[in-house]
Amino acid sequence: MPTADLNPAFTHFLHEFWLALGGQTPYLDHLQITGEGGLASAFPVTDFATAAIAAAHLAVAELIEQAHGTLPPITVDRRLASFWFSTSLQPQGWSLPAQWDAVAGDYRAADGWIRLHTNAPHHRQAALSVLKTAPERDAVSQAVLRWKASELESAVVDNRGCAAAMRSASAWRDHTQGRAVAAEPLLHRVEATAGPAASHQSNPARPEWIVPRERPLHGIRVLDLTRILAGPVATRFLAGFGADVLRIDPPGWDEPGTVPEVVLGKRCARLDLRDPGDRAVLEGLLSEADVMIHGYRADALARLGLSAERRRALNPGLVDVSLNAYGWTGPWRERRGFDSLVQMSCGIADAGRVAARSDRPVPLPVQALDHATGYLMAAAAVRGLTQRLTTGQGVQNQASLARTALSLMSFAPTEAQPTPLLPLLPLNPSDYSDAIEHTAWGPALRLKSAGVIEGTPTHWDLPASALGSADARWQ
Repeated sequence: MPTADLNPAFTHFLHEFWLALGGQTPYLDHLQITGEGGLASAFPVTDFATAAIAAAHLAVAELIEQAHGTLPPITVDRRLASFWFSTSLQPQGWSLPAQWDAVAGDYRAADGWIRLHTNAPHHRQAALSVLKTAPERDAVSQAVLRWKASELESAVVDNRGCAAAMRSASAWRDHTQGRAVAAEPLLHRVEATAGPAASHQSNPARPEWIVPRERPLHGIRVLDLTRILAGPVATRFLAGFGADVLRIDPPGWDEPGTVPEVVLGKRCARLDLRDPGDRAVLEGLLSEADVMIHGYRADALARLGLSAERRRALNPGLVDVSLNAYGWTGPWRERRGFDSLVQMSCGIADAGRVAARSDRPVPLPVQALDHATGYLMAAAAVRGLTQRLTTGQGVQNQASLARTALSLMSFAPTEAQPTPLLPLLPLNPSDYSDAIEHTAWGPALRLKSAGVIEGTPTHWDLPASALGSADARWQ
């Protein structure tokens, strides 16, 4: 199905994503979209997912063309794209832990709704200490009822916790942070000046980079400093095309409900960045990396002595891709946030409530802001490598969940889906790869890739492994 024949929402998202990445529109003619149906939502989530995955695959195809002179055709299956935005992993004989902590969720406040994000122990304690209650859902519900939503949101955030009051889209547009995010580009790109280590040709520690047709990212070193969920999605995609991805986590950190899903193809190590010795190890890794993807808040790395300027000084040719929850300007630029919280803040959960005629928040059926932003970050990394292949220069890209949310919300339900979507056909054995993946937790099946580049199969060299199971060094 040529892109010109597709519905307006998909076409709009694809053009917006590709142009935000700096891509040229003729590349869009090399896409073929297959599959039917879509996720039930107030917003065109399946079109959003398909466009994000398509943009990432276009970036890889462009890199192949740059190296080999021919742009390969690309096919994206919208049905599989929808499922990849949920989970790609099917455990065989074991189960994943619950995705949410028992306290996390939406609560009715005195004047509206608020969501508490308490998966991390310190975030849970931050909320409970404000509410002065036990970690039991009924007790938390009663405590929240005594607060106005916006006042509780501020109190929890000021206590270094994570919360979001439900706002309408119009309220977000009028909010100081909403206006700041609306003024930002979908991807903020900063060109780097060439330096003595800006290319492999001038860096004797690294060989000249060759782009193999079947594994175009083979030999590319990706330093992964990300958490749930967008950043790990980005680095998982890069690993699927051969990148050497090294994920770094602090001691004691775990994400049991999502780690098996997102560490596919990666080696996972631990460093304490507050320790001078470990920070020196990270700086050494950074100086030899090709790509760094990180999801720390705007100020966090700078406080550790790893500001954007320091990273560029360590590695002038670095492709540096970063993520923030609530944007890079405005009073909330340093606020902790997650997909589910941004949905509450920006009006998505409220629009879902209205569309469903419900009396409570109705979020998206999947964490589409995380996944879409992850694929955009991956595409930005690959396009940065394509640029460096010809110019030797690095580049810095910034993305945010809140800005991605505005893209999804650019289509109202009636504009996006003039006729009801067919439901997605359930997953069946033919949707999974034939090989068993022997993860650190047990055998599992993985979905087949939603995107296919002719002559360049997506393949992960390593199964999902536990955090901290590898050494903090390049292979």
